[in-house]
Formats: sequence, structure tokens, C-alpha cells
Amino acid sequence: MSWTEEKVNKLKELWGKGNTASQIAEIIGGITRNAVIGKAHRLNLSAKIKIKTRAASSNETYNASIEQKNNKIKRGRRSKFKSLIIEKDFEPENPKQLEELNEDSCKWPIGHPDEKSFYFCGRTSLKDFSYCKLHLLYAYQPKGKKEDVVDKGEIPEFIGKKIKSA
Repeated sequence: MSWTEEKVNKLKELWGKGNTASQIAEIIGGITRNAVIGKAHRLNLSAKIKIKTRAASSNETYNASIEQKNNKIKRGRRSKFKSLIIEKDFEPENPKQLEELNEDSCKWPIGHPDEKSFYFCGRTSLKDFSYCKLHLLYAYQPKGKKEDVVDKGEIPEFIGKKIKSA
């Protein structure tokens, strides 16, 4: 199959109108869909036309809805922790052993489980979390704001400031 000047002009015209390669092949006749795609590519037609199909528009809608959801999640998470940082009233630690813990107890471990002095924080935990306000700040750091690995016994600066202000 050879591309005549007439077929090339017809291809350019139909491609510009947004017809698919299969439609163009059928209209011109005697050529395949792949031949149309190949010729359009060699003529650099493929980069010039963007057909908005039903699938593409539904993908755009889907991507937009995902973006909105992510923004809501980010705002929700940020506002939850902002309120914790603003508060300055931490109840005193209430050391508890494993057997003494309940749903409302902070389950933040203090020390090493092999030591006799090991216990759990025991403060009142926040609703839907396993930790108290202070330990929630350790456990759930804002995305992208995680501190470098901290040596044992060293308190991160943002927690140290929080403890001093309490």
C-alpha cells in the first residue's frame, strides 16, 4: 500500500477533525488502522491533536475527586494536631503495668520491657487513639516534618519546648 498525495491530505483532514485511526482507515479504504497511526506519527500529527474521550473526562473527574479527598484529609489531620500543640495542660503521668491498662489509658511504653522499672504512661488517652496528648505528638508527626533519628534519652526539640511550656 502506498500513500498517495490525495490519501495523505485526506488523512490530515480527518485526523484534524478528531476521527480515530480506525475510522480514518475505513473512510480512506484499503489501509489498516496501524498504517494510519504510523503515517500520522511520521507526519507528526499525533502530537497536535488531543481528543477528549469519555474515558479521559471520567479520569479527569476521578483525579479531581481524589485531589479533593486528599486535601480534606490533610486539613483534617493538620487541624487535629494543631489543637494539641496549642493546649498546654498535660495531666500528670499515671504509671501502669500491662495488666492495669484499659481502653482509656495511654499505652506509651516508658523504659525497656526487660527492666523492673518498665511501665506504661497511663494518662487518659484521646478518643480513637492509644496515646495521651503528649505521646500523640511523638507518635503522629506531620508529614514531611519528621525529625532525624533521635538517640535514646534525647528529647526532640519540639517536644522539649512543649514540656517546658506545660
